This record gives sequence, C-alpha cells and structure tokens, in this order.
Amino acid sequence: MNAISQAQRAYSAAAAPTRTPRGIEYEAVARITKNLKTAADKGRDGFVELAHALHENRQLWDIFIIDIADPTNRLPKELKARLFYLAEFVHHHTSKVLSRDDDVSPLLDINTSIMAGLRGEVI
Repeated sequence: MNAISQAQRAYSAAAAPTRTPRGIEYEAVARITKNLKTAADKGRDGFVELAHALHENRQLWDIFIIDIADPTNRLPKELKARLFYLAEFVHHHTSKVLSRDDDVSPLLDINTSIMAGLRGEVI
C-alpha cells in the first residue's frame, strides 16, 4: 500500500457528511418507530419484541424530558410544555400497551409527528 492510498483511507471518514443533532434525533425516533411498528404488526407473537421497543421508546422520551428541562434549552416555553405533555402521555400509554389494555398506534402517531417536525414539516 502506498502513501497516497493510505492518506485517502485515513481521510475518507472525515469526508463523510456531518450529522446534526436534529438529524441524530430524527434517526433515533425513526429507528424506534420502525421497531414499534414491526413488533406491533406481528400481533401476539411479537409481544416480547414490542415490549423491548416500548422500553426503547420510553428511554428516548426520558432523554427528551431531560433535554427539555435543561435551562440552556432554547426551545420556546410553549413547545417545551407540549413536548413534556407528550412525554407524559407516552409513559402513560406505554403502560396501557404493556398491560394489553390499548394498542401502540397513538405512540406511532406521536413519533411520526415528531419526525415530521424534526424534518421541518408542518402537520
């Protein structure tokens, strides 16, 4: 291997596009939403997988709550309040899904709306 090919390999990773915090959040919500949907589509046979996806979703919303509560967070207060309310709903509804008293569709709708907002789409 010559010096030019070594340099190209070493710096090729640096040429990769930089991910933004918003993009990272979008990817996390999209991955978890896909996992929720995939597990839910399996019905009763996918309950263990669904429980795992619900746990991941709850953890994600815990991270959102921590970020919202951070005094340096510059989101408007009204948006913070709405997101906090959604986080509370997600936690409550997740418990209902785990006890098989409700389905996952409201959680999918919320996450899909969050993804649209992260893309800058107006719903």
